[in-house]
Amino acid sequence: MKNILYTSLLLLGLQQVSAQHFTRKDTLQGGLRHERTSFDVQRYDLNIKINPEERTIVGYNDITFKIAEPTSKIQIDLFDNMNVDSIVFNKKKLQYKREHHAVFISLNETMQSGKEGKIRFYYSGKPLVAKNAPWDGGFVFKKDTQGKDWIGVAVQGTGASLWYPVKDTQSDEPDFGSSVKVAVPNGLMNVSNGRFLGSEDLKNGYTRWDWEVKSPINTYDITVNIADYVHMHDNYKGLDLDYYVLRANEEKARKHFEADVKPMMDCFQSKFGTYPFKEDGYKLVETPYLGMEHQSAVAYGNRYLKGYLGMDRSATGIGMTFDYITIHETGHEWFGNSVTAKDIADMWIHESFTTYSESVFVECTLGYDKAIQYIYGQRKNVSNDRPIIGQYGVNHEGSGDMYDKGTQMLNTIRHIVNDDEKWWKLILKYSETYRHKIIDTETVVTFFNNETGMNLTPVFNQYLRYTNIPELEVRQNKKNVEVRWKTDVTNFEMPVEYTINGKTARINTTNNWQKIPNKATLEQVEFNKLKMFYKLSKL
Repeated sequence: MKNILYTSLLLLGLQQVSAQHFTRKDTLQGGLRHERTSFDVQRYDLNIKINPEERTIVGYNDITFKIAEPTSKIQIDLFDNMNVDSIVFNKKKLQYKREHHAVFISLNETMQSGKEGKIRFYYSGKPLVAKNAPWDGGFVFKKDTQGKDWIGVAVQGTGASLWYPVKDTQSDEPDFGSSVKVAVPNGLMNVSNGRFLGSEDLKNGYTRWDWEVKSPINTYDITVNIADYVHMHDNYKGLDLDYYVLRANEEKARKHFEADVKPMMDCFQSKFGTYPFKEDGYKLVETPYLGMEHQSAVAYGNRYLKGYLGMDRSATGIGMTFDYITIHETGHEWFGNSVTAKDIADMWIHESFTTYSESVFVECTLGYDKAIQYIYGQRKNVSNDRPIIGQYGVNHEGSGDMYDKGTQMLNTIRHIVNDDEKWWKLILKYSETYRHKIIDTETVVTFFNNETGMNLTPVFNQYLRYTNIPELEVRQNKKNVEVRWKTDVTNFEMPVEYTINGKTARINTTNNWQKIPNKATLEQVEFNKLKMFYKLSKL
């Protein structure tokens, strides 16, 4: 979740990707070079102290890795406003060179494939403070109603290296989990990902809170949440549900979460498979910003309101029947946290499926017709400003249309398939096939083609790689109405549903003119745009 609030207002002056200028800094952050691909991260063990008054971090990250290709140099990332205090490997300090946010570390030897190692990266500094989290990356330092510190961090897109040293690419997650140990002033609690292991009074005015993640985890999902939290625990059908909320909000939080979380888990697990991080549990953590899909510690800041901060993004009224942040950000546990895009240029793999999960929840609770109505209402948020897929290798996301246009595309494909039993089996198999895996657009398209037995590549390409949506051109030719698709891609094929005199039928339409078999006039033919997302042009 990053661009939701202004997907319909996105920068009217944006240039096309082809005209954009990318720098060495972009390549260092987004690219995959030997210093990154030569090693595979096995585990992160973060141990830090956060001083709220000074807004500083000091500590270290133990990075355990396995060599994939022989190398004597690796790249670890840390924003250049943060200090590298020292880097230790085999009890010796290593030499390093900084270039923008990249830290190139010399290992003092050429390590061979299969060999494992661990560096301890000491660092300190004042991390960037977000101006408007989560839409820009950084820390948020606020006070609760009792005047106590309330701190969070959100870095999706900006980069996890904003606040800790890390191999900052979605192409590599720690294979064997991570630990996060954070010392905060006494009287405050830190909540991070995974399971709580315990706390220790350090006898210096600080208490350290220890957390352990068993599953692979996106680096931007690793988080800290600092406040005077109250902990509420539940277990639902074998899944631990934990809520950490500000002390003043305990009573209303308990009632509010009860309304959505259990029906949501029933729905999502029936459609997408077992919750992907059961061993780490499920948490909602109240944050001083709107929300973020931090794995097993979902950031919640929707003020215990229905809708999106009390508003309905679909303008149908249906969006006011559930808490948008709870549903959307939890949907990311399956799509984004479990099934992960290799490059942020393919972030539609996270956001399109997760936005679609909202309508899945509506369908589970209110039925198919309401779900289709909800999706149709989301069209007003589509700007068609630039392609959904961004530029690869330069840390560049595509259009914010990856949310609402992306869900329109998936709904369109559902109705191309035109077999709901087959569709839900496909979605379930997709989620389970790529559970805890890192994939790309080509992988998704190939999967959908194979499972449906259709060539959906032109459909995916039109919605994802071009600004325009398919345009259905319609004309009168003597006693028949003719139709064709006008698209940027060639060999485009998609059915169209139409009604004549109360009778509904479908015609498989291509880029070539075709006659609707029933004799009729343009005025007699009604085209169903509710189920599929396209532009209608009568010539």
